[in-house]
Amino acid sequence: MLAYMLLTIALSLIIAIISFWLPLLSPDTEKLSPYECGFDPLGTARLPYSMRFFLVAILFLLFDLEIALLLPTPWSAQLLPPLAITPWALLILLLLTVGFVYEWTQGGLEWAE
Repeated sequence: MLAYMLLTIALSLIIAIISFWLPLLSPDTEKLSPYECGFDPLGTARLPYSMRFFLVAILFLLFDLEIALLLPTPWSAQLLPPLAITPWALLILLLLTVGFVYEWTQGGLEWAE
């Protein structure tokens, strides 16, 4: 076991040293440039962040969590009586639907202003 640990540590160190040493062998203008995509940068790399994109991403996560919350419903329907599960599933759906309708009426889903 000790031999395996020493071998693993030695290989990790060798790979780490090679990864730092290898790119320094032949630095050229392309490797030293800030962008390696083939063209010179025209403007600043700091673009303004769109809050609409952030809102759509949060809504995606919210409805993704909805699926995660409702996924166990069919399995739990076999274990518990359906009258104990249905109100909770409907409550989750109702809350998400109300939130979705509110976001829609406020214009939060419109990409262009």
